[in-house]
Amino acid sequence: MVFRSLRASLLLCAAFLAQSAFGVTDLSQLADGDSAGKITALRQIAAQGDMSALPALEALQNGALYVVSPKDGKTRILIADATGAVMDAATGEHLPALPDAAESVTMNNRVRGALDVTLAALRLTSEDAETRLQAIRALKNNPEEKLLPLLEAALAKERDTEIAMRVRAVRALILLRSPEEKERLAAVRTLGKGSDPATLPLLRPLFVRDAQGRFLEPDARIRAAARQAVSAIEGRVQAGETLKRLFEGVSLGSILLLAALGLAITYGLMGVINMAHGELIMIGAYAAYATQTVTQRDLPMLSDIWLWLAIPVSFLSAAAVGVLMERLVIRRLYGRPLETLLATWGISLLLIQLVRTVFGQQNVAVENPLWLSGGLEIVGAQILPWNRVALIAFVALMLAAVAILLAKTRLGLFIRAATQNRPMSRCMGVPTRRVDSLAFGLGAGLAGLAGCALSQIGNVGPELGQGYIVDSFMVVVVGGVGQIAGAVFAALGLGILSKFIEGFAGAVLAKIAILLLIILFIQKRPQGIFALKGRFADA
Repeated sequence: MVFRSLRASLLLCAAFLAQSAFGVTDLSQLADGDSAGKITALRQIAAQGDMSALPALEALQNGALYVVSPKDGKTRILIADATGAVMDAATGEHLPALPDAAESVTMNNRVRGALDVTLAALRLTSEDAETRLQAIRALKNNPEEKLLPLLEAALAKERDTEIAMRVRAVRALILLRSPEEKERLAAVRTLGKGSDPATLPLLRPLFVRDAQGRFLEPDARIRAAARQAVSAIEGRVQAGETLKRLFEGVSLGSILLLAALGLAITYGLMGVINMAHGELIMIGAYAAYATQTVTQRDLPMLSDIWLWLAIPVSFLSAAAVGVLMERLVIRRLYGRPLETLLATWGISLLLIQLVRTVFGQQNVAVENPLWLSGGLEIVGAQILPWNRVALIAFVALMLAAVAILLAKTRLGLFIRAATQNRPMSRCMGVPTRRVDSLAFGLGAGLAGLAGCALSQIGNVGPELGQGYIVDSFMVVVVGGVGQIAGAVFAALGLGILSKFIEGFAGAVLAKIAILLLIILFIQKRPQGIFALKGRFADA
């Protein structure tokens, strides 16, 4: 504890010594002035790009800036950190504690907004590219003419292409109000090269008429450039929306495929209508939650990789439950689909109640790892969340693993043989009972992996699986019973089609339209996209 306090004090000393050149008068105005005086001081700091003021400004933002006004009239500005270390902002002198006369420097919303702009302007000179990127995003919301010199300086030494492009865009937003026609024309052309929809309300008024029929922008070249810029930006925005809708469709299709992949194996092999399949997904999600809880509480050194540990835990947990279900209940009901349906429905209710007893009735929080936070920005300022990107990649890996297992392993050979011709497989020495048990465990384990993945994009609760059981059966039936390739085509097709219908009809009508299309498809092709092949496929 002593070492930590000493280290914090030394770091604070170094920071204050680095900024000691900042004027005491300016600091006094920042601390003692009214709101207008503070805003004026902040704008001066931003325009000058005075990095020595950064520690004091960060302290002001965190509520750690204090002012002491002694009787001799000499004002002292102090900064305190979380460890209790106190330093004089002007001299760098270390104080044992805050004086009793110290008063916290307050600010209202106007000052806070000006402070955010000033901090963003100063952080443009940071060595960290992400810090500069966040700074330019903040400046875009409050472009001020006084920031032009600072933006010019940042642009002159910026080597990152993306950040330089964003700096030019903010500079163009400022020059859009310039009295010089040449600067306004250059600004319009610069903004026309971007894809930010927030610039459209700034460009459209340039080529519209007022109530008297006069153009708000007198220069015809600027009006023409503004029309071209708006058309170009709208095209990029539309392309970005289309790409994002396609991504959302693939993401939804991946979720449906995750939920249906295990069901495609068990239903295709044994013809078992497993109404507890959704609860196997739920078990996988709760296994991921349990893994997160244990690592954070008992194994903090593994807290950064808990999700990687949760993947095998979710698979094995759901697979164990699936094998137990098959051996204790389902094995005794083969050939009796109605009894199997009712039995698995009862098992689903039992599993839901068991989870409620162990984990409670409320949803539990499963956190995203840091590497899954944020998203990928594409054209049109659209954001693709990293957790959805990771979900699609995870589904692709799972699909490849299942394909390899079915095509290249002995178990896969037995599963394919039993699916196509069970009596002949039994005659050839295939242990169909054991294959049934292993296949059901594999399908249940895949459902558990689906639950682990779904825990990263939604809530985890006792009724998590109820929302996927109907969709899973729809994917299996449309794709073709027992056909993995059919499940892939059906899941992705339904997901993409659903998202594009939602774009103009809404989620409810999209759901109804998808259901009607499935009914019509089954009427025309009852065996699904890919019909089951084999001598007894139609038996």
